[in-house]
Amino acid sequence: VQLVESGVGLVQPGGSLRLSCAASGFTFSRYVMSWYRQAPGKERELVAGIKYFGSSINYADFVKGRFTISRDNAKNTVYLQMNSLKPEDTAVYYCNAKSADTDYWGQGTQVTVSS
Repeated sequence: VQLVESGVGLVQPGGSLRLSCAASGFTFSRYVMSWYRQAPGKERELVAGIKYFGSSINYADFVKGRFTISRDNAKNTVYLQMNSLKPEDTAVYYCNAKSADTDYWGQGTQVTVSS
């Protein structure tokens, strides 16, 4: 099983960045896919999640209207489009795949928002 995030970036406040997470080794469409983040000295927190065929999506309040999660089951990939980035969005972003009895994590990718 692998979850490989890409989209490491340094971006200025107000800028945009798209993260990708390519999955392999499990049946992607049967898993809820989510993005979490962890800033230095803080606990890991949920950013956004998307169910199996995109029928249900949820966002943390702090990203609503700015971030968009999507998935492509044909490519076994989940995306996080991040717009209007703020310095407080700086964190390591993690991809997560969850089923009823299984929980997989990617290695994380650093996003830094700074001028």
